[in-house]
Formats: sequence, C-alpha cells, structure tokens
Amino acid sequence: MIEAHKDYAGAKLGMWLFLFTEVVLFGGLFLLYSAYLHRYHLDFHHAARNLDTFLGGANTIILITSSFFMAMSITALQLGRRGRCLGLLALTVLMALGFLANKAIEWWAKFEHGIFPGSEHLRALPQGEEIFYSLYFAMTGLHGIHVLLGVGILSFVMILVRRGRVRQEDFVILENSGLYWHLVDLIWIFLFPLFYLIT
Repeated sequence: MIEAHKDYAGAKLGMWLFLFTEVVLFGGLFLLYSAYLHRYHLDFHHAARNLDTFLGGANTIILITSSFFMAMSITALQLGRRGRCLGLLALTVLMALGFLANKAIEWWAKFEHGIFPGSEHLRALPQGEEIFYSLYFAMTGLHGIHVLLGVGILSFVMILVRRGRVRQEDFVILENSGLYWHLVDLIWIFLFPLFYLIT
C-alpha cells in the first residue's frame, strides 16, 4: 500500500499563519486596553483590586504547568512512548478544565455582586471601571473560549494517538496542537498582569 503524501512543512506553515492571526486579534485588544488604561488609570487600578489575585495566580501556574505537560507529551511520542504521551495529554486537558473551573468561580463571584456585561450595577460604576470590567469579561471570555477549543482539540488528538493515526513517525498534528496550546498559555501570561497586577 502506497503511503499518502503529507506536506509537513505546509502543515507547520499553515499553523504559524493561523497563530499569527490570533496574535493580531489579541494584540489589538491589548492595544485597546492600553489606551483606556492610560486614560482611566485610577479607575482601572480601583477595579483591579476587586479581582481575585489568588485565583488569577493559580490559573497562571496551572497553564504554565499544562504547557510543560504538552511539551513532554510531544517528546514522549517522538520517543515512541505512546502510553506516556496519552497520560501527559490527559494531564494537559485536566489542567485546562481546572483553569476553566477557576475562571467560572471567579466570574460567578462577579455575577453575584451584579457585575456582568449589561448589568445596572456595572453601568452605575465610574466610566473607567465600567470599561475595565467590560474589557475583563470580553478578553478573559475570549481566552476562555480558546481554552475550551484547546480541550476539544487535545481530546481529539488523544483519540488519534490511541488509534495510531498520530505516531512516532507522524506527529505533526500533535506538534501543531502543542503550538496552539502554548499560544493560549502565552496570552494568559499577558492577561494576568494586565488585569490583576495593575499598580
């Protein structure tokens, strides 16, 4: 049976181009945030004090650890250790779910205090604080969607690894999934200080 031709270079290039569009998307949001921070610095500082720095820091550690597991899973498959690869991917997914659970707890606390998009309480705050929370929900929500997509992608890749469709000699899908996951982690590393550590 003739092995189907696979364009690994093209697959990697396509992934890097996709990641570039993601950088442009979040980069635009970071610029918007910076402009409003410059205009409403005191309001942003006051609003940021009401965020849960402990949960934000815990989520940072969770995602950094998940990136480590993701990188180790690729190395494991390259060494032909499929079981270890699957275990490390499972840990990455568990970390991602832990991140989403922490974020849900944090959002729920804000909802209980009447702080959510479109709420009367949010509209009653000073304009700078209203903008801060609007950006907070928009940017962390968009990031959360990317984390959820990452869970789906990594779960699908786990199925492919288990079935032998992704293996030691053909791991570009796993590698590209890892690139996506590292970008998701990197975006959070920028989001955390922007929202939680404003001085």
